[in-house]
Amino acid sequence: MTLMKKAKECANKIKEHSSALVVSHIDADGLTSAAIMGKALERAGIKYKINFVKQLDQQTLIEIANQGHQLVIFTDLGSGMLESIKSLKINAVIADHHQPQGSYEFHLNPHLFGINGGIEASGAGMAYFIAKEMGDNGDLASLAIVGAVGDLQHSKHGQLVGLNRTILEEGVKNKVLFFEKDLMLFGRQTRPVFKLLQYSTDIYFPGLTGSEEASIEFLGRLGIRQQGEKWRRWIDLEPSEKQKVVSALIQFGLSSGIPGFRVERLVGEVYTLLCEREGTEVRDASEFSTLLNSTARYDHADIGLAVCMGDRGKSYDEACVLLAEHRKNLVEGLNFVKEKGVTQLQNLQYFDSGNKIRETIVGIVAGMSSSFVNNRQLPIIAFADSNGGVKVSSRGNQDLLRKGLNLGAAISEAAKAVGGTGGGHDIAAGAFIPRESMSEFLKILDLKIGIQIK
Repeated sequence: MTLMKKAKECANKIKEHSSALVVSHIDADGLTSAAIMGKALERAGIKYKINFVKQLDQQTLIEIANQGHQLVIFTDLGSGMLESIKSLKINAVIADHHQPQGSYEFHLNPHLFGINGGIEASGAGMAYFIAKEMGDNGDLASLAIVGAVGDLQHSKHGQLVGLNRTILEEGVKNKVLFFEKDLMLFGRQTRPVFKLLQYSTDIYFPGLTGSEEASIEFLGRLGIRQQGEKWRRWIDLEPSEKQKVVSALIQFGLSSGIPGFRVERLVGEVYTLLCEREGTEVRDASEFSTLLNSTARYDHADIGLAVCMGDRGKSYDEACVLLAEHRKNLVEGLNFVKEKGVTQLQNLQYFDSGNKIRETIVGIVAGMSSSFVNNRQLPIIAFADSNGGVKVSSRGNQDLLRKGLNLGAAISEAAKAVGGTGGGHDIAAGAFIPRESMSEFLKILDLKIGIQIK
């Protein structure tokens, strides 16, 4: 069976029902997945309710099973709990892209078709393929691309590939998306150009990141200054000015010896949502996904969902306020890791942020900190306090994957061994474990990663 045939099967099952509960994850991919499914259900005349969860565990599933819904649609999660969904007799459809554990009849997942769910297809992509089979929903391609970009699926090749590419091309055909090569620093649409450098956390530029003065001075040397009272945004610069900045940043990155710096991390494909107003946070897929992360990861998934569903009034304004706070928290988190440093074991490096970094963003901080940790030959494991235990987040890189690293498998096994739960992708995974098991968990995880990469 092909993936598209399975999507049709799942769509047909959904259309047999008059109501459904959608359960989704709290990141940008989860929010866009839920919104795509919500839009498709709405257009099909099916009543629905949407719930968001940080992690799908046995207790959450028992609660869902006891609520007696006609149908439960899991988006961007569920693949790690297939046997539990079966044993609790939950009537479900699952649209997910994480590594499957077990089997389930109505389960759309790229891994089941030999497609890499870490770089070729997102949770939002799976929801999109089902939505397309439910009706005329081609316009939802733009939300699926925001989900994929939010999951950093474009970062390995500097552009979207695989099924993500298929969705992108459909979005271009439907005149809802446009793509081009450009600077990939956050804030192209909305920020004064010096703030792109000052708040650059995806690439940590020593001396520029965190310093308004140094960033303004850097641009001044290139002849780019404010005009009158106002700084221009990246989208306002002339092509020749953009070229000057890009060349200078490449030179700066190479001469500063930034760990893992590559031109592809600075310049790559960017994605514009043509139905959105120019100069807003929702016009650019990367800014849109960060806007969404700043809502659900701070217990305001309802605001992010409303923005995905089209609210450009009150919810959008509230999301923008949360975004400013989120960026500030990320910079503070990065500074914490820089000051405290990381502890190195044989096959991994880790930091424990305790209550200094929120559990819902510690994974983002871990990913960003790869810009300045010295040893890129080891994956980064991050810990943060969580209710009743510890949240674990992990990030690897493509070099490690080539050596055999699979964080999803290693984290899942190590968490299980200490009475926790976990899983995810080969390059990024997470878990919840008891606080007192942390050192035992690290020991087991170090061993398992060692076996994988050797």
